[in-house]
Amino acid sequence: MWNDLQTDAYEGMLSETVTIPGANDERVNAYFSRPLGSGPYPAIVLIPHMPGWDELNREIARRFSQHGFLTICPDIYQSFGHGTPWEVAQTANAAGGVPDQVVMAECESALSYLTSLPYSNGRVGVIGMCSGGRHAFLAACRGKGFAAAVDLWGGCVVMDKSSLTPARPVAPIDLTSELSCPLLGIFGNDDQYPTPEEVDLHEEELRKHGKDYTFHRYDRAGHAFWNYASDSYRPAQAIDSWNKVLAFFNEQLQKTS
Repeated sequence: MWNDLQTDAYEGMLSETVTIPGANDERVNAYFSRPLGSGPYPAIVLIPHMPGWDELNREIARRFSQHGFLTICPDIYQSFGHGTPWEVAQTANAAGGVPDQVVMAECESALSYLTSLPYSNGRVGVIGMCSGGRHAFLAACRGKGFAAAVDLWGGCVVMDKSSLTPARPVAPIDLTSELSCPLLGIFGNDDQYPTPEEVDLHEEELRKHGKDYTFHRYDRAGHAFWNYASDSYRPAQAIDSWNKVLAFFNEQLQKTS
């Protein structure tokens, strides 16, 4: 939990750019962070949000490592070129977004990378914000290797048929029956992407299929309320939900069976 560290404990981490197999036989960059020690450590795949493979995602990766998790964040936008995160995100937007199949291939590769490490305990969670929250839910439905998933205000989980595109050919909510691990959802009640009504529909579908899930909804919070570089930042709601995410991953990923 937040600030539960012991002041006499050793603390250290390593963070670096690595490469992993991507879609279409390409290799993609990924930001990898881990505690220094022999482990074994639980692990997390962090899927970046639409502002890009940015500094915020690197900081979140290191924060997870400070709390004892191996964390890898693949550059899902690399096929659109290199530049600043915002420049690459704009290029991706103009092209209709990164295809779901590309993100799923890179999530699977990141999962394999983490479980292959000698200091991994073999249990891996997946998390994402905004479009990354949608991708995290999709990965937990389509892939069978994740032990836990966190959706942080993921938009376009609920989609009507007119919103489907070649890049996004299926609405994730339609795959709810295939969800293969516990799910934690974090949402702001002032958000419009997803709206509270869309979160209601998502929750209804999870209940219908008997899935293991917990949703937390925050008043006086909208979209991206972890992002302290934006007017959307809500410190009290951010800290409370960070604690819930850390507790969830500790419970689900520290298990030995």
